[in-house]
Amino acid sequence: MRYELDNRLVVGVASSALFDLAESDAYFREHGEAAYIRYQDERIDQTLEPGAAFPFVQRLLALNDLRPEDPLVEIIVLSQNAPSTGLRVMRSIEAHGLTMTRAVFTQGRAPYAYIGALQMSLFLSGSREDVDDAIAAGFPAGHVLPSAAAYDASDPGLRIAFDFDGVLADDGSERIFKASGMDAFRDHEVTRREHALRPGLLQPLLKDLNRIQQLERVRKEAEPDYVERLRIALVTARAAPAHERAVNSLRDWGVEVNDAFFLGGVAKSHVLEVMRPHIFFDDQTSHLTDATDFIMGVHVPYGVANEIVEQAPTA
Repeated sequence: MRYELDNRLVVGVASSALFDLAESDAYFREHGEAAYIRYQDERIDQTLEPGAAFPFVQRLLALNDLRPEDPLVEIIVLSQNAPSTGLRVMRSIEAHGLTMTRAVFTQGRAPYAYIGALQMSLFLSGSREDVDDAIAAGFPAGHVLPSAAAYDASDPGLRIAFDFDGVLADDGSERIFKASGMDAFRDHEVTRREHALRPGLLQPLLKDLNRIQQLERVRKEAEPDYVERLRIALVTARAAPAHERAVNSLRDWGVEVNDAFFLGGVAKSHVLEVMRPHIFFDDQTSHLTDATDFIMGVHVPYGVANEIVEQAPTA
C-alpha cells in the first residue's frame, strides 16, 4: 500500500544533526572516504551518541501516539553519507528506539533537492553549506549549532520557539530597518499594522505544528487528565507598537502561538534560559550563540540579515 505524506509533518534530518559525529568527521577528513567506509563498517554496531537535534526529534516522534494508526509525524534521514556508511546511522536510530524507518543517502552530494519531493516542512543539518544551498533553492532549512543543552528525560513536553522576521515572516520589514534605522522601521510597521507580512520559510512548519496542537486539544476534551505536550513561543526583538503587525500577520495566516515575547532589544537568551526550548529558530547567530548552553539553537540563514555582516541584534 502506498504511504502518503499528505497531512503529516515531515522533517528531514541529517545524521550530523541527529548524532554526535565529531569523531567520525575527523576520521573522514584525516583518512579519506575509502578508509572512512571501513571505519564505519568496523563500528556498525557501536551506537552513535545523541547529537544536538536528538531531544527535539525524540519528543516530536512521541506525538505520534495522538494518531498511532496514521502517524502525524514523519522524520526522514537526509544524508550525504553513502548507503553503506549510512547503515551505522540506521542501526543507531533503531538502538535509540526512534521510530524512523525512511532515509535518503546521496553519497557526497547535497540531498536538499529531495526536500520538496518528500513534502518536508523543515530540513535540519549540521552542515551550513547544505543549509545555504537548500535555502537558496527556496526550501525551509536550518543549521543546527553545537549545543551543550541537557533536557529532563522525564519531561515529555516539547517546547518550540521561533523568531519572527526572517523566520516565520519574510525579511521585508527587516530590510526597512537595515536601510533606514529604527524610527523608520517603527513608522513603517505602525502604518501597515493591519497588513500581514508575506510568510517566511518556516511559516508552513508552524501550520503543521498547530494541526498537532489541535489534536491535543481534542484529546484533552475526551481525557481531562491529559496534559498537552506541544507548546510554541514567539521570541522576537520587536516591541510595541511594531508588535501589532506580527500578531496580525499570525492571525491573517491562520496560525497561532501559545506565548509571545516582544523584547525590544533585551537579550533573547534571558528568556530562553527560563523557557529552555528544545529548538529555537532565529535568522541571526548573535541571538543563538549566547544561549546554546541551555537550548538547541537553529540558525536560519535567510534574508537581509545574512547578506551582510551581522551587527546589533534586530527584530
